[in-house]
Amino acid sequence: MRPIQATINLAAFRHNLAVARQHAPRSKVMAVIKANGYGHGLLNAAQGLADAEGFAVLSLSEALDLRHAGYEQNILLLEGLFDTDEALLANQHRLSLVIHQTEQVTILEALSLPHPFEVFVKINTGMNRLGFQPEQLTPLMQRLKQCANVGKITLMTHFANADEAAGIAQPLALFQQTVKDFSDYPISLANSASVLRYPESHGDWVRAGIMLYGATPFADTTASQLNLRPVMRFSSRIIAIQTLSQGDGLGYGHTFVADQAMRIGVVACGYADGYPRHAKNGTPIAVAGKSSRLIGRVSMDMLFVDLSHLPDCGLGDEVELWGDLVPVDAVAHSADTIGYELLCAVAARVPLQVSDRD
Repeated sequence: MRPIQATINLAAFRHNLAVARQHAPRSKVMAVIKANGYGHGLLNAAQGLADAEGFAVLSLSEALDLRHAGYEQNILLLEGLFDTDEALLANQHRLSLVIHQTEQVTILEALSLPHPFEVFVKINTGMNRLGFQPEQLTPLMQRLKQCANVGKITLMTHFANADEAAGIAQPLALFQQTVKDFSDYPISLANSASVLRYPESHGDWVRAGIMLYGATPFADTTASQLNLRPVMRFSSRIIAIQTLSQGDGLGYGHTFVADQAMRIGVVACGYADGYPRHAKNGTPIAVAGKSSRLIGRVSMDMLFVDLSHLPDCGLGDEVELWGDLVPVDAVAHSADTIGYELLCAVAARVPLQVSDRD
């Protein structure tokens, strides 16, 4: 009944996957579709990215949903497994595992499985989040090679600053030094930022994430400059019109006060839908294809758009919150966050529609 919706463009997924391949033509693509496909819907993302050689997810339930939907690609559990029951189920469905702590190796050593796991061994090169210290790799590899439940092994890391000026030179050098005695093993290093800027990191697998959704991993480069297309178009409509006089406040806390007579549109979208409450006055927004700005404080179910310069716009007109005209990264910048957060935060109450337009 509310006019709000998020439209997911499968053609844009395919385009962005092609961009990843153009940058890393000799690598296989592990499309990262965790967090419900970055808010786009897990199976929507899988459908749009069906040509990827693999999918990376966080939870066992996500992986099983993909298998039950018929996807036969390599499916990688990015945090691996945590108990025996998970291991048995993951093995049954031929999932791949990230191994990042010795307890996970112990679980594998204790099991009797019908076939071995493909594993990705994560090395900590400075992120200090998950992964083995470099000096642990040699004894770890000895254990894994002796374990009947471990088959193909890929060596991996994750860069902390690929999207920053610091770059990847130091952690890449550490990784290369760490794995020098295991040069015959495949590697997986590159996230979206590394795919786009650091060809020396591409290796056998690239793990593309945010770029596949048409947003930029960089603060200094837009998605359009990277030839990426937005996959999600988040839109609603104007459900009421208000007229302000000079000195009138608007919304909760009167964080906006009119300095002249103004015409205001009330839009059916609020922070309960996933739009950031802390978006500032002036955040870009589009009405009927024309540029405007957010004003006033975003409330739970509604927000305000300035129509003072748009006399032909009014009740029922479509409002693009982000998408083709308003980059999600521009909204994120105004809200002091990143596009990832906004895409992932779109609420379950917002209907997802799927299109396939070029």
